[in-house]
Amino acid sequence: MSFLKLIRYQNLLMLALMQLVFKYGFIDFQGIPQALNHWQYGMLVFATVCIAAGGYLINNIIDRGTDEENKPENVVIGNAISETMGYNLYIALNVIGVGLGFYIANVVEKPSFAAAFIIIAATLYVYANGLKQSLLIGNFIVAILLSLSILIIPVFDLLPVIFPHNQVGMGIIFKILIDYAVFAFVLNFIREIVKDLEDIKGDYNHGMNTLPIALGVARTVKVVFGLSFIPIGFIIYYINENLFSNDLYYASAYGFILILAPLLYFTVKILGAKNKKDFGHLSNVLKIVIFFGILSIAVINWNILYAR
Repeated sequence: MSFLKLIRYQNLLMLALMQLVFKYGFIDFQGIPQALNHWQYGMLVFATVCIAAGGYLINNIIDRGTDEENKPENVVIGNAISETMGYNLYIALNVIGVGLGFYIANVVEKPSFAAAFIIIAATLYVYANGLKQSLLIGNFIVAILLSLSILIIPVFDLLPVIFPHNQVGMGIIFKILIDYAVFAFVLNFIREIVKDLEDIKGDYNHGMNTLPIALGVARTVKVVFGLSFIPIGFIIYYINENLFSNDLYYASAYGFILILAPLLYFTVKILGAKNKKDFGHLSNVLKIVIFFGILSIAVINWNILYAR
């Protein structure tokens, strides 16, 4: 259980579920060719999970001092698992992830694609070793990596089988997945700032340069409040233009109730948030919004095929 806690297994399960939903809740219903069979796609998911787990692990090793102050109950390195064992597990996870990525890249006859796994693993290491201490850069990197975990799906499963005769149809699928990647990026970027608000005390004591430390809590809260209107506007526009106007009423209701409503709740509550508990709660609200946002692609597909 200590190992699972160390690699933040809840986040990894959410990551794996997200990639499976895009494949089996959307792409499989589009009647398009795919480069990967089921077990090869499973290997892609597992490779992504291994790289992400390695990123969480190295971050927990290097952030041990900060975590002992911010979240002492979550500290595993130095307690249940030694630092040496932690580094060995980190190496093993990255070897497995990059190795599987290399194999999958060769399966789709695009060996250069393996570089994506190497670059992501290296970026997570550099992030943990210093970039996360830089103003907003760490937030941006974490947010973009979540988006890449969505975009890696069409890159490996669709791009190798795009030909002139199916280019238009494939382009539409790519655009939809890019929309979801942008959605995930914006929400996760905001969430990372909220997490910085939650951890401001420990971050300050350990020389971090986060937005709340640079601007102060009150100003950062106002920034987050303003940023929250970006996904709100995006969701309202998307529901109106792509769902409601096409008589997808179940998907529209899903979007309003499970995505827009919690996000509006977040926007209202962020202005009154003052302590670690408040910011922790709002961080979890955004995680829920991201989760239901990702699941929406399966709901939309179901509404189109079976309930229109």
